[in-house]
Amino acid sequence: MKIGKLIQQPSGYQAFIPDKFPPKEQIVLSSKTQQLHAKAALMLGKLDGITQLLPDLDFFIFMYIRKEAARSSEIEGTQATIIDVIKSEAQIESRFPQDVERIVHYIHAMEYGLKRLETLPLSLRFIREIHKVLIGDTIDAPGKTPGEFRISQNWIGGGSPNTAKFVPPTHTEMNRCLDDFEKFLHTTDEYPPLIKAALAHAQFETIHPFLDGNGRTGRLLTTFYLCKLGILERPVLYLSEYFLNNQKTYYGSLNSYHQENADVSGWLNFFLDGVAIIAAEVIEASKKINILRQTDTIKIQSLGRRTKTGRTV
Repeated sequence: MKIGKLIQQPSGYQAFIPDKFPPKEQIVLSSKTQQLHAKAALMLGKLDGITQLLPDLDFFIFMYIRKEAARSSEIEGTQATIIDVIKSEAQIESRFPQDVERIVHYIHAMEYGLKRLETLPLSLRFIREIHKVLIGDTIDAPGKTPGEFRISQNWIGGGSPNTAKFVPPTHTEMNRCLDDFEKFLHTTDEYPPLIKAALAHAQFETIHPFLDGNGRTGRLLTTFYLCKLGILERPVLYLSEYFLNNQKTYYGSLNSYHQENADVSGWLNFFLDGVAIIAAEVIEASKKINILRQTDTIKIQSLGRRTKTGRTV
């Protein structure tokens, strides 16, 4: 399927210029994609139900956000871990890996975005605000204009656009692509919500609108979009664990998406499979927490009865 084309630039390199988005040609969902979509939607329904029964859903989300922040940052090469973050927040130690601040800023961006969605729609303004919080005053910030879309060419892989693995649209074409992207976020009648979420992630990474932090911003945006679409009542699904565990396929599927002959189905199938897998993992974790609570409740009640009996005697 054609979603864009390579255009020769005056400097000699070729930049990928996306066509109008979504494509004029309707994306046909294969039988495999439809099956994966049905399974993912079913698992999300189960996930939404079981997490509402957790004894402390807010704390559950609190910890999952930190896990997501660590995994998403690890995809980009961050060495700090979730343990480092917890120690940092608790001020248990005074020295931490320098890049722990990347994870902390990711957490701040997630928390800021979830709150901001209550007053601001998903929009280019929203995305810029998220990016500003994400990059902020971290070690990545110098020269990267946090919160501002790029006004120069960027690229992925290689030392220059001429040797790059992928060159996103020029900044002049990028603005038109972002306008299409923003409109797509608010359409409701073309594709099922999960399909839209998958397409939005791939298209954002194709546009690559910032000088740095596009991958992390795109993964944050996926969570915000799932919540905004009403797929999840609470933010309990985070896909970075799946993307990290399948990093080669993750990058490969995105790379196949932004080709002149795009493999859209391959990306959709990968994304939907991840939704089902991660949902199942969170469901299992929720079950274990509920079983543990029931077991502890029985123990506490038993201890209470013994104490009462002893006092009677």
